[in-house]
Amino acid sequence: MDPSVNTIQEPFDLIRLSLSERVFVKLRGDRELTGILHAYDGHMNLILSDVEETIMIVDTEGEGQGTVNVAKRKMEMLFVRGDGVILVSPPLRT
Repeated sequence: MDPSVNTIQEPFDLIRLSLSERVFVKLRGDRELTGILHAYDGHMNLILSDVEETIMIVDTEGEGQGTVNVAKRKMEMLFVRGDGVILVSPPLRT
């Protein structure tokens, strides 16, 4: 087997090695996704399956500290537009 297949030389190599694995994706607007990565492109558009979306909703009524509410939902398949992606975290490798 070619040893260069599993080496990381540029950022997209890390994404390539995460195909068919569960990844964590942070999006603009206080949204987070976890799902299985099926495809990506140079714009960081992503296709995920078995997705759980977590949305942080900050309620700032009146003065003082606001409260944070968390909303979650699950989806079978999701297309994520790349301009909303802040980070993609691959699975832990031991």
